[in-house]
Amino acid sequence: MRRALLVGILCAAAVRLAAAAPAAGGLKAEIDRLVDRPPFASALWGIEVRSLKSGQLLYARNADKNLKPASTFKLLTTAAALDAFGPEARLRTTLETAGRIDGLGRVLGDVFVVGRGDPDLSGRFANGRATAAFEELADALVAAGVRRIEGRLVGHEGLFKGERRGEDWSWGDLVWWYGAEVSALSFNDNCVDLHVGPGERVGDPVVFEATPPSSYYTIVSTATTSAAGSKDDLTLERAAGANVIRLSGTFPLGQAATELNVALEDPARWATTVLAAVLAGKGVLVAGGIATSSEPLPQGVHPLASHDSPPLSEILKGVNKPSQNLHAEMLLRLLGARLKGEGSLSAGQDALKEFLRRSGFEPARAVLQDGSGLSRSDLVTAHDMVSLLAAMDRHRYAQVFRDSLPLAGVDGSLRYRMKGTPAEGRIQAKTGGLRNTAALAGYATTRRGERVAFAILVNHHTTNGREAAAVIDAVAQAVVEK
Repeated sequence: MRRALLVGILCAAAVRLAAAAPAAGGLKAEIDRLVDRPPFASALWGIEVRSLKSGQLLYARNADKNLKPASTFKLLTTAAALDAFGPEARLRTTLETAGRIDGLGRVLGDVFVVGRGDPDLSGRFANGRATAAFEELADALVAAGVRRIEGRLVGHEGLFKGERRGEDWSWGDLVWWYGAEVSALSFNDNCVDLHVGPGERVGDPVVFEATPPSSYYTIVSTATTSAAGSKDDLTLERAAGANVIRLSGTFPLGQAATELNVALEDPARWATTVLAAVLAGKGVLVAGGIATSSEPLPQGVHPLASHDSPPLSEILKGVNKPSQNLHAEMLLRLLGARLKGEGSLSAGQDALKEFLRRSGFEPARAVLQDGSGLSRSDLVTAHDMVSLLAAMDRHRYAQVFRDSLPLAGVDGSLRYRMKGTPAEGRIQAKTGGLRNTAALAGYATTRRGERVAFAILVNHHTTNGREAAAVIDAVAQAVVEK
């Protein structure tokens, strides 16, 4: 409800901005009028608009200045992953063992759940059933006659090496889904989803439900229900290194429930804990408990069951449309594993830079700290961003790349933006936003049918995010109406 109200305000603001003065004087005059408004006097804009057919530069402002791209950075990572893997690639998660299955249905040894970077071990493609992939693995074990694992269930995350988070991520990010740790074995976006609503009467405890349920985390709540119409001051805390979630404050009577997606520590252990519970529910007991490992798998392991991800074309939609940070970070490390032989942040960055050089993007003048744009140290130019977009428009998988982007007024992070304007359905672009930073980059089709690539970045603004997004949307509308 609150989100719908905010986006409605944002759309209305963008329409007012676009209509505030005539566009006489051409595209340059109109964009200049929008970005030179007093609230942005101290901000820094980087903008480039380029015709995809002729290559003609239609507008530029500070296009060669490095700026923080926020989540438009995901365009780089997803383009490189699509180039390296192709749209039909799938990522396989397996149950493997070096032991044998005896005549009593016992696996005589450890069973490894081997993560290979599938970001969608979740309910995203299973009608919201978070454990669907684990149920598939468990059913395969049961079908093979397994009734007991005498050893341990070991979550294996050895494909990815090194840091689990990017440099310069904020402490405040790490509690939430958008700052979740990265692991080759990731389940449910490495989060627990907490639905919180008011109690029946003022003073009652709030009502909450956590999915998927598990003993892996603990929820401690002192939050209560406040009077209808009062301020929502619900507070959630999770201390670093712990999986104890604390709720406090108040939640107004009659207010719609809210969903809080809370990141959990040690993703591979989280995944393995839930899988062990699923196995138990299917009648398969894990006698040796659970563990995690990044060491090489033992000699002689062989698969017992497997689960394949959706094709990469669908995974990319799950990255770019909702702006999913964890999935972008996993793709970056997969790039390193595929092209450099190591699933690390640094290897992924090396592979990304090589791809960018081939795409007309000059990585030597950029700062590439992560794969998602959450780092406050990422820096790119609007010109390089548009060069990448132009290269991807000529790529053999150009349509797949475009289809992964939010469509203005229709879906993803642009679902409620530019709705009811000439830009609706004509803008396919990636959004971006951090504190004092906003961005939009992608493709537009003008009313005359000309296709263009554009990047609009603003840093150091002191307005709220809605106002910055409204100006960006008005600039995008000006491009469509040029």
